[in-house]
Amino acid sequence: MSTETTASVSTHILDTSIGKPAEGVAISLSARTGLGGEWAALGGSATDADGRCKDLPALPEGTTHVRLDFETETYFEKKQAEAQQDAPRVRDSGAFFPEVTITFAVNPGEHYHVPLLLNPFGYSVYRGS
Repeated sequence: MSTETTASVSTHILDTSIGKPAEGVAISLSARTGLGGEWAALGGSATDADGRCKDLPALPEGTTHVRLDFETETYFEKKQAEAQQDAPRVRDSGAFFPEVTITFAVNPGEHYHVPLLLNPFGYSVYRGS
């Protein structure tokens, strides 16, 4: 939850290749103060059955930039294994992008919902509500 002096962040992932939420994707949250500041790892979580990650750690006061790291390779490898239990393996990795990193600026007092639309060969992000 945001306050007058801090921002807050949430996210969700939709796997557009199947039109369903992406469950079980690990997400790490980092923050920094100012463009030249050092990134501080704040912790992480994983998406639930609805593809949502509602319990990311709070941002410290003074945060100006946030980084979300999505661990996508494990998710796609699992999906590929489920889909190809009886079929030959098609490619070496479950995803062209083994991870997705999104960096964005924040302002105190605002909430930032940053959805990730994901498929094995591409992704898109936007500021949601």
